[in-house]
Amino acid sequence: MRIKRRALISAAALLGSALAYKYLYPLRYFFLGPRKIGQVVRVTKKQNVFMRDNRSLVSVVGIGDVREAVDKAVKLIGGFEKLRLKGKDVLVKPNVNSDDPHPATTNPEVVRATVELLYEAGACRVVVGDMSGIYWLPTRRSMEKTGIARAALEAGAELAFFEEEEWVTLAPPQARYIKSFSIPRRIYEAEVLISLPVIKTHRYATYSMSLKNFVGIISGADRRKLHTSRYMEEMIAEINLAAAPDLIIMDGTLSMVAGGPTSGSVKETNVILASGDRIAIDVAGLSIVKSFNEWERVAGIGVWEQRQIRRAVELGLGANSCEDVEIVSAGEGDEFTQLVEFIKRAISG
Repeated sequence: MRIKRRALISAAALLGSALAYKYLYPLRYFFLGPRKIGQVVRVTKKQNVFMRDNRSLVSVVGIGDVREAVDKAVKLIGGFEKLRLKGKDVLVKPNVNSDDPHPATTNPEVVRATVELLYEAGACRVVVGDMSGIYWLPTRRSMEKTGIARAALEAGAELAFFEEEEWVTLAPPQARYIKSFSIPRRIYEAEVLISLPVIKTHRYATYSMSLKNFVGIISGADRRKLHTSRYMEEMIAEINLAAAPDLIIMDGTLSMVAGGPTSGSVKETNVILASGDRIAIDVAGLSIVKSFNEWERVAGIGVWEQRQIRRAVELGLGANSCEDVEIVSAGEGDEFTQLVEFIKRAISG
């Protein structure tokens, strides 16, 4: 009897520990924020080096081999050499909001290709990092389940899970809807920052691409503010005042063209996009979603009229209009050609 009783107590303790890990661990970050908060620091700006004739370049490349497509997409806008990577540390920020497969999260093969190419371009150290949404913490588990952890490690990168790190607080003077928020010190101090968003729609934010990929750099407490505000889309743009990616490589191997962010209508779009401009690449990604005509919140409005885009333009985060964007492409087949032409038309309004 004592043995059975002891076994029941042990089982109850294990169950309690498991439930605490599953529910209390995420809730800690949702309500209390990260463990360490640094001082309020200044916001810095970066120049987009991927431009031609004062226009932001956006490449659209058809996929045969993922690694070749990523390489070509970056070469079309000027190449990794524009970033002068030799001897530098690089932080790569994929979309690991959940533990769902791509396109809910970034394709692990896009992560692998990016890390390998960064090392080939001279990077000294590459770290792949993110913080998952509240329901999918800890990030370590989400990265492992999606295959991103394995791909990054096999390519020679290190992993970072932002909820485990030191954070700093920013108060951008231009922000109107989210006055201050916390981001990982690692993001703030990154020598080179590469963003690897996906192309997908979003039930609450309309869409999730380059601008929204930075929701993954704010604390759980700040995410709670964002997700309970009617100005969520404007706040997404304002979060991007915190840091600017040096390069965005957008995963369009698959695209979610309705529903989202964790599940929805998925299409084999078979493209990789690259740019140094968050607004320019988002309007290109929105054009791809628009081409399928399945998500009224994108299909029924011009790409420049999206709330995320309008606020980002007001904040000076990138291109202001179609005149500031140049699409360059490489791919084969009528379907690819038609998609590129649709993107150009949609951006031009």
